[in-house]
Amino acid sequence: MTERKPPGMSFETWVDRQIEQARERGAFEGLAGAGKPLAGLDREESGYDWALRWARRENGDHPDAVAGMLPSGLALRRERDLMPGVVPSLPSEAAVRALAEDYDDRVRAFWRRPQEGPPVVPGLADADALVRLWHATRELTPPPASPAPLVEPRRRWWRWRGRR
Repeated sequence: MTERKPPGMSFETWVDRQIEQARERGAFEGLAGAGKPLAGLDREESGYDWALRWARRENGDHPDAVAGMLPSGLALRRERDLMPGVVPSLPSEAAVRALAEDYDDRVRAFWRRPQEGPPVVPGLADADALVRLWHATRELTPPPASPAPLVEPRRRWWRWRGRR
């Protein structure tokens, strides 16, 4: 569809002309589903059912996909509830505290804004509890083996005496 609609021609007439030209070229021949009815037209579906089906189809089980559809207060609360699952994979205690502090900053910013959606009050993250969880769940790996320290051979006391 590279040509532009000619001036003075209605949009419907122009579209019908484009479809007729494509049909004459055979652009609609051999398409999958040709001659079959559209699926799902026979059932009644509410807007909620459609949104739920769309979310599942678009990877709705992924936490980010669901959080994108939630009001901001509920999304923050959900993020706080999912935090204990993220903590064990963090590399250090400082990273755990940084995660909690970043979350708390966003909650404080949410508190300063006017409420939108249902009245939800997401709480702050408990950084100390998250750190305890990190300590409890992290894998205890032995420190890397260091080479044996070089020990100087002991000199005899009588050899020292003669060198002075």
